[in-house]
Amino acid sequence: EESSANFTTKSGSWDRMNEWIHCICIITFDLELGQAMERIYPEHVQLTEQEKMNICYLAFPDSNSGCMGDTQFHIRLRAAPRTGKIKHQTNGLSMQHIKFNSLCLPTQKADAGHYWGFVYFRQIKDSSLKRGYFQKSLILLTRLPFINLFYELCALIAPAYFDNGNSCLDAICDTICNWPSLKFGETLSLPMLGNVYQIIIPMQNTSKLSSTTTSSSSNNNNLMTTATTNSLVNFDTNKLTTTTVTTTNLQTHFLTSVNEINIFKSFEPFLSEIHLLWELVLTAEPIIVMGSSPTDVAYMVQSLMSMISPLMYCAESRPYFTIHDSEFKEFTQNKHHPSIILGVTNPFFSKTLQHWPHTIRLQDRNHEYHLNTSSSSNNSNNNGSGVDSNDNTNPRKNTHHNSQQHQQKLSKIKLAVANKLLDTSPGVYTQYKTYLQKDKQFIKKILSGIKSKRPSSVQTVLLRRHLLELTQSFMIPLERYIASLMPLQKDISPFKAAPNPNQFKQDDFLSTLDQSGPQLTSKLKGDWKGLYQRFFRSANFKGWYENRYLELQQTLQALQLQALSDADLVKWSQDKHEVEIVDMILKLKTKLQLCNDQSNCGNNFQTLALIKSETRENLLKHLENMKKSLPDDLKLILSNS
Repeated sequence: EESSANFTTKSGSWDRMNEWIHCICIITFDLELGQAMERIYPEHVQLTEQEKMNICYLAFPDSNSGCMGDTQFHIRLRAAPRTGKIKHQTNGLSMQHIKFNSLCLPTQKADAGHYWGFVYFRQIKDSSLKRGYFQKSLILLTRLPFINLFYELCALIAPAYFDNGNSCLDAICDTICNWPSLKFGETLSLPMLGNVYQIIIPMQNTSKLSSTTTSSSSNNNNLMTTATTNSLVNFDTNKLTTTTVTTTNLQTHFLTSVNEINIFKSFEPFLSEIHLLWELVLTAEPIIVMGSSPTDVAYMVQSLMSMISPLMYCAESRPYFTIHDSEFKEFTQNKHHPSIILGVTNPFFSKTLQHWPHTIRLQDRNHEYHLNTSSSSNNSNNNGSGVDSNDNTNPRKNTHHNSQQHQQKLSKIKLAVANKLLDTSPGVYTQYKTYLQKDKQFIKKILSGIKSKRPSSVQTVLLRRHLLELTQSFMIPLERYIASLMPLQKDISPFKAAPNPNQFKQDDFLSTLDQSGPQLTSKLKGDWKGLYQRFFRSANFKGWYENRYLELQQTLQALQLQALSDADLVKWSQDKHEVEIVDMILKLKTKLQLCNDQSNCGNNFQTLALIKSETRENLLKHLENMKKSLPDDLKLILSNS
């Protein structure tokens, strides 16, 4: 075992590395133990036995996948609760991560309860080994959902490790220790093994916080702008691919987004069902993605999660999941289907999860992963989503025109036949009835792009923009309503605790839709109210509401501090008893301590951002003025407290 002294002697550098990557795991196949953890870098990083076991099982594709050569995919696993106090950490996240989360886009937040793992698996024949095969995986473990960035890094780091061994990992970790800290709105250069990755992390538009204190008419404009800016700022409307520039010494790669992937790659075979899938993800329905490749299922799960951006997907997700996972029983044997998107490759799941309401079956890796508009795609759907059987916008239905009608007429006796189809035919299998009609004009536009060989990156931009506008139309009425829950300015007193926002009342919100509903910004027709009612029961609504309610509370706290700062406390104190003045001094100390605690420990950075520097200065002046009005003995007591 190599010594970890080089990491313990530069804890500052380790803190920097931890911002980006938690650790690097090497998983190998042991003839006696099976998949086993060979190394963890840096070596002082501690994982629980449960975490190690899950990582080991997730590190190798299922045996039926037949993945020869190199295979890349990503995983997400539950992090065990951390016991005891770890320096600079709260609930498993570093203070840098907590600060980052308060200012970043919702879809880029560091995950306190989970690790993201980026797997590079190599399987090649090797006659020198007893088993006849070399099988090993390298995994980058991180709290950050920077899918695009870490796929790129993993593809560079893993081959270097396989070629050069453990010494390479020391150099890699040393390099990451010298990366810049997580920052917003500026180009960050991340050197790695003769390459430099340049990224820009966009900051969350904070105008929605301040806009809650303005009139409702200006709120509407601010909310529209905020929703657009938050999502559009982090991808280029012309391309989503990595641009590479070769200089004399280094190759520089410009990543247009750290987290967004080419979703058209996943959705191309399912364009006719894109609005159905959007509703399923929006309402956090349980979805299982079945395929033959961990790369494909993980990519599809990630694409599904991104469909509702800038709204954060708050339900569970496992881009790749195996029967050996410690959560297997929790997710598969519960009487109530969990709100989760699972990516699986083991055929065992087709029987174990046949009772799940929504299944997406991907095309086999051995077939062309492309929607052919002139020939059959062997796709069969069994859904009750209101799909028009006479809809000619989907070329698949021209060659398979009787399949859907036949599937809808299947009796219970013939369900076994349908289950057999599930094992072989790509498609979306569901009885879900959509609340909204599909946008046939948009589907035709995307399909025409396939015929004209429009670049996949451009197709992705069109698809993202359409989904963004759809999500915006759905969320703007909710943002408008929650902004109205702010108490009036006159209710904020400098001498009382900050009031709480009013409670969200679903019936009151639904009553506003006729006048200011999504029909104002979306041309899609349907039962919007029914969709909202289903959304209210989902983990996505719960996560969104709790986050926005907290933001309103933080805004009110900042406004109350501002009111206290602006108050004439000298005049107020003239007719007050000493005990009341002492009480005010203690309150001022508490308020100032709150600001200092936020600066030091990283809690509620958004509240801190809303507090003006003049406010702190005025509070300090108030504190000194209040002390002057007290006798010397009380001054001494308060100064020592």
